[in-house]
Amino acid sequence: MWSMCWKLGLIVVAIVSLYCIYLDQIIANKFEGQKWHLPAQVFSRSMALYPGAAISHNQLLSELKLLGYRKVANPRQVGEFSASKTKIDLWRRPFLHPQGQQPAQRVMIAFNTRGVSSVARLSDHRQLAVFHLEPVLLDRIITGDGEDRLFVPKAQIPQPIIDALILTEDRTFYEHYGVNPFAIVRAAMVNISAGHTVQGGSTLTQQLAKNFFLSSQRSLTRKVREALMAIIIDFRYSKDAILEAYLNEVYMGQDKARGVHGMGLASQFYFGRPIAELTLPQQAFLVAVIKGPSYYNPWRSPERAQARRDLVLRLLMDAGKLTVPQYKAAVESPLGLRKSDKPVHQKLPAFFAVVKQELNDKYGGALLKRSGIKVYTTLDPMAQKAAEKAVKDTMKRLSKNDKSLQVGMVVTDKYAGGIAAMVGDKVPGYHGYNRAVEIRRPIGSLIKPFVYATALSEGDKYNLATPLKDQPITLKNGQGKTWSPKNVDRKYSEQVPLLTAFKKSMNVPTVNLGMAIGVKNVGNTLKTAGWRDNVSQYPSMLLGAVNGSPLMVAQAYQTIADSGRYRHLSSITAVLDSDNQALPVRREERKQAISPATDYLVQYAMTQVVQSGTAARLGQAFPGVKLAGKTGTSNDSRDSWFAGFDERNVAAIWVGRDDNGKTGLYGSNGAMAVYQAFLNNRPPMSLRMAPVSGVVNGYFERTSGIAKQDDCRNVVALPALTESYQPAANCGKPLSWWQRILN
Repeated sequence: MWSMCWKLGLIVVAIVSLYCIYLDQIIANKFEGQKWHLPAQVFSRSMALYPGAAISHNQLLSELKLLGYRKVANPRQVGEFSASKTKIDLWRRPFLHPQGQQPAQRVMIAFNTRGVSSVARLSDHRQLAVFHLEPVLLDRIITGDGEDRLFVPKAQIPQPIIDALILTEDRTFYEHYGVNPFAIVRAAMVNISAGHTVQGGSTLTQQLAKNFFLSSQRSLTRKVREALMAIIIDFRYSKDAILEAYLNEVYMGQDKARGVHGMGLASQFYFGRPIAELTLPQQAFLVAVIKGPSYYNPWRSPERAQARRDLVLRLLMDAGKLTVPQYKAAVESPLGLRKSDKPVHQKLPAFFAVVKQELNDKYGGALLKRSGIKVYTTLDPMAQKAAEKAVKDTMKRLSKNDKSLQVGMVVTDKYAGGIAAMVGDKVPGYHGYNRAVEIRRPIGSLIKPFVYATALSEGDKYNLATPLKDQPITLKNGQGKTWSPKNVDRKYSEQVPLLTAFKKSMNVPTVNLGMAIGVKNVGNTLKTAGWRDNVSQYPSMLLGAVNGSPLMVAQAYQTIADSGRYRHLSSITAVLDSDNQALPVRREERKQAISPATDYLVQYAMTQVVQSGTAARLGQAFPGVKLAGKTGTSNDSRDSWFAGFDERNVAAIWVGRDDNGKTGLYGSNGAMAVYQAFLNNRPPMSLRMAPVSGVVNGYFERTSGIAKQDDCRNVVALPALTESYQPAANCGKPLSWWQRILN
């Protein structure tokens, strides 16, 4: 009998041992490999502050508010700032920048009417060449299990959270070996006495084992397996390693379809700020909610949630972790939740579609499935917010007479050369057809700056005062078909100065000019400026019979705004792997598409469009602010376009119908209305229009366009190319060759 029992015992021990070895392998693979699939994090651009930056005092305040910085009288820790009328004293958080880790730093930022005037580090009063704010975490791209988390090392978890967690969930955590038999017996007795489950006996290690490896199904087999795994985990790994895993694994709530896991993400989900900046009551709440994230949901049951938080605070006080005054102050404070209108992740379907496509093109489709990827984008959250509000407000008004109207909008960063904002539908959060990228519609008069740029590059033939024919014309192609372009008002003036034809968007003078300089040459200018699609060689192209999207228009106008320099618009600045190493990427070549001098003349002409041309209503809305713009309307008012820029942003907007129906809108009362609303939401920075080498302030006779002296009668002052500006002497006689040399 004893022999049989002994043999059976050996068999049981062998089976248990083998099973434990099997469990040990499972645990080792999890703990020593990739514990979690960390979703790819997508960040906005990092705001760069430097002397001369086109960023106003109010815009920086808005950015700090978005980032969750706290305004105080005197900053004493990271995440705080103070502000006067012309300065901001900021204690920046540490953060990971694509160029490396950025430390916490306190700076004084000063402003003038042009933007940032200086950035000084307060520790040594050194003037900084450039200073970055941390980017906004726009979203995490979830794949697979639907779990969302933000990993935070244990060393960065505030100690009160750890103290409260152990006091609340497992007081003997540092004494037991993974399982606490006394707690199990005590819980069983309490539950039997109550007649139902009111207390659990699981240790933190058991909870971790269940969360990592097991289901939530209640059974004796599962509990035994959980206990064995907890013992193995405790034997294999340090208490700190177990705590770190638990703090990043524990389920903390539900954000719609996403499960919120870990303290780091819970801090952002409930309070909208990093865990290191939470107050003591907020830290206590994170521990309190573990018991039942749904039951203690603070938005649904605030009194219940606060009572649970106060219980955790009481445990801290009883354990000597808090003084009585600290406890009383903590329980009297509100929960301090983030505002419900401040989302944890952004709805940016149009922009994210472009980001994903660019990632796929540059790195392949498998990139987003890798754990711990960090994607840094060009998106400006404040520009995006302003664009979305402009679209919603303006389209609501425009759609009163036509429910079928739609919109596409792209905003670029003039200096960085990236996409700052994008809206693809009149409902900005709608996942569907992205009109900012996918439409192909005639761009109308938006092509005219490239017609005039081509002409003005020939300074010996054309300047801003050159008279252009404004008479009815009929053109015939090789097949005998005719085309008779007309001015919008059906009126003609015999001849008009080039600048007037441009700012009034006159069709006939533009066609005459385009035919003189060559349709092919105009097409080449447009393509050099960044137009990727084919450009027709027909004369109708001169009036915008070229199909494009807001993104394509923004690319071409970005070139004009950037002193004629072409840079391919992108949505991504850098991608880091799980070790924070930058992934290599091929950069597109930059080139000078339009000479800076010629481009200056085009920019000047575009400012006149806003001052006294087809966009004069925009100029009246922003007196004293120099803006550049161009309206565009396709045949029968089917497409309303506007493209323009201030010192900081370029914008391209289309308003029309998906069925290509008539809208009754022109560029000036459709798309331009969206841009005007955008500038109302994001006050513009006046164009600086710095002097450019190769440009001189010239004087031209109003009727003939001939260069004259400044004291001659009937002259107008206009910028001109230096190399071709040869004013006549004494208001009539040309300068001699030696006079030209002396000049």
